Amino acid sequence: MAPRVLMAGVSTRALAESAARAGYRVLAVDGFGDLDLRRVAEVRLARDTRGRFSPAAAIHAAQGARADGVVYVASFENHPRAVRAFAVGRALWGNPPGVLEQVRDPLLLAATLARLGLAAPAVRAAAPRSLRGSWLAKPRASGGGAGVVVWRPGQRAPRDGYFQERIAGVPGSIVFAADGRHVVPLGLSRLLSGERAFGAAGFRYAGNILVRRGDAAFTDDDRLCVRAIALAEAITRAFGLVGVNGIDFIARRGTPYPIEVNPRYTAAMELVERAYGLSIFDIHARACAGGLPVFDLAAARQAPHPTIGKAILYARADIVFRDTRAWLEDDSVRDISAPGQRCRRGQPICTIFAAGRDAVECRAALGRRAAALYAELEGHDARARSA
Repeated sequence: MAPRVLMAGVSTRALAESAARAGYRVLAVDGFGDLDLRRVAEVRLARDTRGRFSPAAAIHAAQGARADGVVYVASFENHPRAVRAFAVGRALWGNPPGVLEQVRDPLLLAATLARLGLAAPAVRAAAPRSLRGSWLAKPRASGGGAGVVVWRPGQRAPRDGYFQERIAGVPGSIVFAADGRHVVPLGLSRLLSGERAFGAAGFRYAGNILVRRGDAAFTDDDRLCVRAIALAEAITRAFGLVGVNGIDFIARRGTPYPIEVNPRYTAAMELVERAYGLSIFDIHARACAGGLPVFDLAAARQAPHPTIGKAILYARADIVFRDTRAWLEDDSVRDISAPGQRCRRGQPICTIFAAGRDAVECRAALGRRAAALYAELEGHDARARSA
C-alpha cells in the first residue's frame, strides 16, 4: 500500500499535488480546502473561531490521523511548539522545532551571517537611532510580506517585531534540498511583491518567475547563482537544515543579501517541478532521510525551455465565487475555491501561471492572465447585482 502522509499549513495544495504524483496518499489539514486540493487529497479544514487558519486549529483537526510521515508548510515555521505538538507520535519529515527556533530568529541569523563573513542587511531589535539609510519594520512571525512596512523615525515600534536594513536591489529566491550539511540547488527565481496588477500592495508576496541563465531579471546572474548556492550551503551547515528549503534575498550587483530563510516547502518550488520535471515532495522526503538528488541546476538553467512564472491574485473587492469548476480543467489556474465561497477584499482568489521567452515576457503574460480573470470575476458580480 502507498505510504500515507499528513501535511498541514495555510495552503497545502501545491505540495499535496506533488506528493500525489509521487504516489503518496495525502491527508491535508488546510485553511482553504480548495477544489483542486480535494482532487488529490483527503481534506480536513483548520480554521479558528474567526474563520482563519491557525496552527492550533490544524493540530486539533489532525487528531487521530495516522500517517507514515508528517510535513508542514507555511506558516508552521513560525510556531516551533506547534510543530512539536503536530509531530507527537508521528515521524516528522522536515526541520525539527529546535532548528526552526534558531533559523527563524532574525537576530541569530544576522549574527551567524556576520560571523561567516557573508553579505547581509543589518538587523536590530530596537528602532535604529541613526537616520542614515532606510529600514524596514518586520514582524518576527513573518510570512508573505504581511506586516512589513518602511520604518520612519517617530513611528511607534511594532510589538514583537524587529528592524532590518533596506537594501536596494532586485528581490529573488533560491530553493534547494539539504541533508543537514550539503545542498543541491533546485532553482533561482525573481520574486514578485506588492504588484498592483495582481491586487497586491506594499511588500506582500505576489509570485515568482523561474529565471534562466543570462536573463536580464538579475545583473550578473552567473555570479549571483554561485553566491546564492554558497549562501544556502553556509546556512545549511550553520543550522542543520534538512529537506527542501528556500532563502529570499535582495540581489545587488551579483550578490544575494538574504532577508529571510524559509525552512520548508516554498511557493517557488512548484515552478521548479513544472519546469524541470522534478518531484519536489519525493526530493523532500528523501533529503529528510539523508539522501540528496542528483540534479544539475546549471545545465537546467541553460536548457531551451520557456521561462515560467506564477502569481497570486488578491481580491480587489469582496466577491462571491460563481461556478469555478471549469477552472479545474485550466492548467494555468490553481487554488480554486468552491462555488458560493466568499472572498473578502485582500484575500487570495487563486494562483495563475504563464510563460514567456524571458522574465519580462513572462511577467507580461501573467499580467494579461490576471486581467482576464479579474474581468471574468467582476463580470459575474455585475450580472449578479443586476439580476
